[in-house]
Amino acid sequence: MLKVQPFYHPKEGTYMKLLVLLGRSGQPGQASQLFDEMLQTGLEPTPELYTALLAACCRSNLIDKAYEVLEQMKSLPLCQPDVYTYSILIKACADAFRFELVDSLYDEMAERLITPNTVTQNTVLSGYGKAGKYEEMEKILSTMLESTTSEPDVWTMNTIIGLFGNVGQIEMMEKWYEKFRNFGIEPETRTFNILIGAYGKKRMYDKMSSVMEYMRRLSFPWTTSTYNNVIEAFSDAGDAKHMEYTFDQMRAEGIKADTKTLCCLIRGFANAGLFHKVISMVQLAGRLEIPENTSFFNAVIYACSRADDLMEMERVFKRMKDKSCQPDSTTYSVMMDAYRKEGMSDKVYDLEQEMQRMNGGKVSKGYDDVETEANDDVSKEVLVMV
Repeated sequence: MLKVQPFYHPKEGTYMKLLVLLGRSGQPGQASQLFDEMLQTGLEPTPELYTALLAACCRSNLIDKAYEVLEQMKSLPLCQPDVYTYSILIKACADAFRFELVDSLYDEMAERLITPNTVTQNTVLSGYGKAGKYEEMEKILSTMLESTTSEPDVWTMNTIIGLFGNVGQIEMMEKWYEKFRNFGIEPETRTFNILIGAYGKKRMYDKMSSVMEYMRRLSFPWTTSTYNNVIEAFSDAGDAKHMEYTFDQMRAEGIKADTKTLCCLIRGFANAGLFHKVISMVQLAGRLEIPENTSFFNAVIYACSRADDLMEMERVFKRMKDKSCQPDSTTYSVMMDAYRKEGMSDKVYDLEQEMQRMNGGKVSKGYDDVETEANDDVSKEVLVMV
């Protein structure tokens, strides 16, 4: 509609915003089509525009297509890839555990005299950590500690302590936290939330409380994530009393609950066998207009399975599909366990067949939301949106 207006003239900034938007919404095909239309208007491509197109491909895990874009850039003298271009592609390869491609991209950067920056190294650190390649991860860290161009930052600290915290390696988490502090890196709210979550999962409530008190002393705000981590700790333990007290405190302080808050409460009351309170939480979610995503339905399905209410579980599963919420591996695992418990092998078989039909037999497991770093540079903005 905009293009038919007599005053319209194509601008690089407009196409940049649209390419980023299409990439974030998982429409790489539309992004490619838009890029081609842009070229037809006579607008000269730039490294930033090509990087935005490459980012759109990477966000949808189209690594081969992203490499095609990279080759196109390398063939154009005025559109040569830079550190941000390579960082985006390296992140996609690391997330896919394609570390042989990561190594080749590092080699290519060295040939082109492009120095990896802190963002580049952080993405690889995260990939190695998720793959359990701790030796390689520590090599990258050692390189960063000795570097003047890719020194570790708070994002590095959060990545490392988060990786060890998630797998319950508390001593390693604490060791690296102290190392980073000694290096001069100051923690942020997210850092403390990671520590609280890790201590909570191991039921180390004294340490969890100490971190929260430390946050108060330093005037760090308790956020939704802070409360969610504490609620989750009590939820996993089935400690309804302390879980509910924490939620009441959260609301009294005016901290807004989100989907994870309600999911933890639903699972916690189910673990405690307080199914009437599960119903109350589902109703509260409706009143608070909490988004009903896959995680939310999984929590309700889990509660139904704990209550041995298979009819209600099936009803929730149907509502989940009616709401266009994609079931994930957790959904099927919980339901199949419930059916196996009752000896309903036919129902288990049906779900196994359904799983195989979805995504070529691959059912994804949902990812937690992550916080990203904002940056004013256009290329960096594209990077953090991948």
